[in-house]
Amino acid sequence: MNESSPIRTETAREYPAAPVRARPRRRSRLIRWLLVLLVLGAAGAVAHRWYDKSRTEVAGEPGATNGRGGPGRGGRGHDQPQAVGIASVTKGDMPVVLQGLGTVTPLATVTVRSQISGYLTEIGYREGQMVKKGDFLAQIDSRPYEALLAQYQGQLARDQALLQNSKLDLARFQRLAQQDSISKQNVDTQGALVKQNEGTVAADQALVDQQKLNIAYTRITSPVDGRVGLRQVDQGNYITAASTAIVVVTQLHPISVVFTLPEDDVARVMRRVRSGAKLTVRAYDRGDAHEIATGILDTVDNQIDTTTGTVKLRALFQNDDEALFPNQFVNAKLTVDTVRDAAVVPTGAILRGTPGTYVYLMDGDDKVVVRPIKIGESDGARTVAVEGLAVGDRVVVDGTDRLRDGASVRITGGPAAGEASAEGKAPGNGATAGEAPPAETGRRQRRQRSSP
Repeated sequence: MNESSPIRTETAREYPAAPVRARPRRRSRLIRWLLVLLVLGAAGAVAHRWYDKSRTEVAGEPGATNGRGGPGRGGRGHDQPQAVGIASVTKGDMPVVLQGLGTVTPLATVTVRSQISGYLTEIGYREGQMVKKGDFLAQIDSRPYEALLAQYQGQLARDQALLQNSKLDLARFQRLAQQDSISKQNVDTQGALVKQNEGTVAADQALVDQQKLNIAYTRITSPVDGRVGLRQVDQGNYITAASTAIVVVTQLHPISVVFTLPEDDVARVMRRVRSGAKLTVRAYDRGDAHEIATGILDTVDNQIDTTTGTVKLRALFQNDDEALFPNQFVNAKLTVDTVRDAAVVPTGAILRGTPGTYVYLMDGDDKVVVRPIKIGESDGARTVAVEGLAVGDRVVVDGTDRLRDGASVRITGGPAAGEASAEGKAPGNGATAGEAPPAETGRRQRRQRSSP
């Protein structure tokens, strides 16, 4: 192939020229985009740090500058006092309450069944009716049993006549034996016949008594005081002895609640029971919000359930208003004892952390300190402070999430807020009772203006 060939000429002119023009343009574009991304990232980092610093200074966190004219909003670097609600430690009685899940259990639940067979001829109750012991409930056809009673009474009369005749013969034989007119064997045989007739009469009498009892069973009455349920069988049906249920009678006055407690509480309860104390039990609804009834502890079971580690207890309730219903689920609260004249603190003020159990205690009117305490019994809203607090101490109950030891605070709520604001200054400083001193007033106004 020669040098003038069009193929060689085009290849030599076009192939090396294309890559030389494309590479510089791609590199320059890539560099420009990288520079733009770096600038944007740096600006975002600076803005984020400035925003976090502004929030820290406004909120009064430890990272804020503490000097007049230092960095911060409005040229002020003071920490903003945390708004808190406080409450006072009071003296009071704290009941020791043990709680367990319970079920309303009637003292008597009787399924009424007939003791004889026959047709149900009458029903003498209304569903849901309150009945007394012995009240009429149902009637079974008694005519077959009355006929049998008449038959057995006739048999009894016949056998009684035979017995009387055998006794008379025995008396004659005994007189003849005294005169040696009859053998002793005849006398003994007649005496045995008298014994035989006496047994027959006794059996006949038992049959008569049995039929009288069956006739009494045809009239079915309530065995206990209580409330009858829904009818189990209708009038006209054939009743089979001891198998057909007629109705269920449930005793409601009084009624009991069977509940369970952990085995660790058994010793405390038994000490009080052995001392003769009448322990109060309160029944609450399923939501544990409303008290239904109040009763007394009746008895404690004789063994612990090894599968659950609990023991059963029974409490009695008069239930005059029928607020407790059989098989109802309740929350039972047993008052075992009462702690008298204890230092009581709101449960919301108690915190747990590195110092253990502690509270934020007011040190003056604008500062808090951490105070470790030991707690005792609690009823949910209140807790006994065994150590660390005295009656009259003020503790923080609201706004504790951002506090620290020695932090500045301002009181905005709680029972003691009004008391703290109503305290007057000492005489001679120009402030009346219920008024803050001028210097303190100026500081408060400056804090309000600097707060967001």
